[in-house]
Amino acid sequence: MAFIPPLDRLRSASARRLAGLGVAICLAGLVSAGPAMAQDAALMNVYLNHARVLKLDRSVSRVIIGSAEIADATVADAQTIVLTGKSIGTTNIVILDENDNPIVDQRILVSTDEGNTLRVYRSTARAILTCTPSCEEHSKK
Repeated sequence: MAFIPPLDRLRSASARRLAGLGVAICLAGLVSAGPAMAQDAALMNVYLNHARVLKLDRSVSRVIIGSAEIADATVADAQTIVLTGKSIGTTNIVILDENDNPIVDQRILVSTDEGNTLRVYRSTARAILTCTPSCEEHSKK
């Protein structure tokens, strides 16, 4: 990426216009990166040790989880799946109807709920505390 000096340091009006054009081109490049970011939008987020309910428009025949160590799925009824995060990581879920046609084929990200966590660093050791309402050690690395 080219260096673009701050606009207020440029003396001539034409230099300011050229620098402004450079900023617009850089921003246009960021906007054109949209499709790559849109793929991440297909990532289903589930918090560790939390459940997420998936309501479907068709009856479910089979549910396949890529890694049972990361997530678990339970069929609550013919059109409801309960997805539970078991360990931090990524996997996928495939849900098939009675004709073995995919209803859902999506990546899953299991992560910690960062809203109520506290990280404690001591040299190279790290502890993660979950504070809801009192702090308890969640993991230690």
